Amino acid sequence: MPTAAYDDIADWYERFASDTSTDYMDRVRVQLTDLLGSAAGHRCLDLCCGTGVHAAHLRALGWQPMGVDLSAGQLRHAHGRLPVARADVTRLPVADAGVPAVTCVLGHTDLPDYPAVIAEAARVLAPGGRFVHVGVHPCFVGAFADRSDPARAVVDGGYADRARTRRGWNPNGVRARVGAWHVPLADLLNAVTEAGLVPTRFQESGATAIPDLLALQATKP
Repeated sequence: MPTAAYDDIADWYERFASDTSTDYMDRVRVQLTDLLGSAAGHRCLDLCCGTGVHAAHLRALGWQPMGVDLSAGQLRHAHGRLPVARADVTRLPVADAGVPAVTCVLGHTDLPDYPAVIAEAARVLAPGGRFVHVGVHPCFVGAFADRSDPARAVVDGGYADRARTRRGWNPNGVRARVGAWHVPLADLLNAVTEAGLVPTRFQESGATAIPDLLALQATKP
């Protein structure tokens, strides 16, 4: 099983996700509400669920969330919030066509092969099921983007670099601790279509006019 980068910072991340970044997480949940929608007790598989910080919101939308993550440290916090399994999200312990909804929230930069994760999401989705991705904006957030001026984002040639890096514009954030893989926009969108999913909606969100979140909804035919 691959190494879980978040094990050593699980307690810090629990505080960060629950307290320090509440405004940011509120915007994340707006995207979830808009693109996932409500349900009457249907299951939703939350990939890279981490500490389970979004479980209560998924439940408030009417879903029955189930979480999968590699980090035992994070799942220690998640255990009281939703049913969880410790597993590699590129090899999910879920049957084919077994769930009506799959989410991956703020997880894609933690994964060396996000297209493989999307392919697994497509495998476990039931026909007509919905996949919702919410992540940092691939064009404006990353080691390649200087966002120190709130009025602009300056993107350098590192946009083409897909390697993991700890370099970033925020020296005190998550990425300085665990690093990040960059997934360019074309790679993200191509992974969705190559998995056999049909993109149906895209949304951007930002604390300024420059978005820092990109969310997408795709369905399984």
